[in-house]
Amino acid sequence: MNIAYHFRIYPNREQEVLLAKTFGCCRFLYNQMLNDKIREYEATKKMLRNTPAMYKKAYPFLKEVDSLALANVQMHLEKAYKNFFRDPKIGFPKFKSKHRSRKSYTTNVVNGNIQVEDHQIKLPKLKWIRMKKHRDIPEKYCLKSVTISMEPSGKYYASLLYEKTDCENQAEELDYEDAKILGIDYAMHGMAVFSEDIQKENEGYFRKSEERLAREQRKLSHCVKGSNNYYRQKKRVALCHEKIRNQRKDFLHKLSHEMAETYDVVAVEDIDMKAMSQCMHFGKSVMDNGYGKFRELLEYKLTWRGKKLVRVDRFFPSSKKCCKCG
Repeated sequence: MNIAYHFRIYPNREQEVLLAKTFGCCRFLYNQMLNDKIREYEATKKMLRNTPAMYKKAYPFLKEVDSLALANVQMHLEKAYKNFFRDPKIGFPKFKSKHRSRKSYTTNVVNGNIQVEDHQIKLPKLKWIRMKKHRDIPEKYCLKSVTISMEPSGKYYASLLYEKTDCENQAEELDYEDAKILGIDYAMHGMAVFSEDIQKENEGYFRKSEERLAREQRKLSHCVKGSNNYYRQKKRVALCHEKIRNQRKDFLHKLSHEMAETYDVVAVEDIDMKAMSQCMHFGKSVMDNGYGKFRELLEYKLTWRGKKLVRVDRFFPSSKKCCKCG
């Protein structure tokens, strides 16, 4: 089982320049490889097996960045192709944009090229970077890879992926007669309704900050695009979105952790949240609840503890059945 730790890093000016080059090279290589695959298939109806090494001679600037980051670009593109052929609803791989796509890259641990200490991390090509390590990592965990990302607000983060060998109570069978069971049903207001009385804070963080966000967005629309004031105000808007996202994530993590610690079995309704957000103009309310993310967090936290999450089919008439006679 794998577990990731998310830490903020503080690169200096030279490291920021190299990170920007790495983000750009990964994006460029992804688009170039995808474009060549499309052209080859249109011409010969065959899949092109291209690698990053095929492009370094024509584009020497690719040699300036971490080679493992470019290798992961190839793996991500191959995975996108496999997902498309497995389920066409996922969609064909899209080209990455300089302004809209997420700025990140992944590098792997090879021969001790990545080292983690209390307040710094060593990465290929970047050497040591200051890091806010707010959690202790068990020594028996094995580091597999590191993903470096940059938020629109200008903050840098490192996501450290560790291999976790121990799992709690995975081999034990649950005794359903004595197990504590909780039922969760989706609700438009308040995110969910629970079968037991659970005290939780008021949600709707986007609604609470909507007025301030609209004010900052109005100021952005009045700025001249490309000016210093435009980029400064754009960062303020990104900080507003980041605060809302962090508030929602913090609430969902705490609520899912409390339920995973208290209950042995949790039953949830398997609702298609994307389809629900697209019907009847409920998108803002559905997305602000974060119910889909809550189910994901609850599932893996129950699995870690050897407990179970039951997904009830979305077409099962659970709302029409009597809780007494069935």
